[in-house]
Amino acid sequence: MPLDALRTVLAEVAQLQAGYPFRTTVEEVPDGDVHVIQMKDVGPDLGVEWSGVIRTRLAGRKQPDWIVDGDILFAAKGARFYAACVAAALPNAVCVPAFFHVRVRREAALDPEFLAWQINQMPCQRQLLQAAEGSSLLSIRRAVLEQLVLAVPPIAEQRRIVALAGLAVQERLALQRLIHNREQQLQAIAEDLGAEAGSH
Repeated sequence: MPLDALRTVLAEVAQLQAGYPFRTTVEEVPDGDVHVIQMKDVGPDLGVEWSGVIRTRLAGRKQPDWIVDGDILFAAKGARFYAACVAAALPNAVCVPAFFHVRVRREAALDPEFLAWQINQMPCQRQLLQAAEGSSLLSIRRAVLEQLVLAVPPIAEQRRIVALAGLAVQERLALQRLIHNREQQLQAIAEDLGAEAGSH
């Protein structure tokens, strides 16, 4: 750990709460006034893909704590635990209980994008995997996530790391597109050869 990085735990720098307690499967209501973020809508690299987020109506009377820009969604169930920082949030958005809704405390000198990045790195992932519960479907309890140990450098260093991580994501996506295009090109060549062979 760099000498100027503060060692802390997640509960000291962020507030955590479970996703909205839907009692049944989320029902899509096209003219509903609430947007529901599900597991299919979120990834560690691209965050929330809002184009696929459905609308619904909430039955409960309790006012939800709406998800806003800078909040973090932590996927607490499944094959992989990861965090995604929310950007360009739609109004009246909630997440399903498979996520923890994390919000950096106002007094914490912590960039939410840096926090999401650090949670996704191996030192934090090792902590989470060691504490995961379940046999077929692994999960993380709130108390475990709250005690996740973090190393928080000065804010300028956090933003430098976030910028580097963003470049890495862009480079990886560009490389994936190149590979996909090359595979399509080769597939087209193979189809042409197959058609030519079939004509004789």
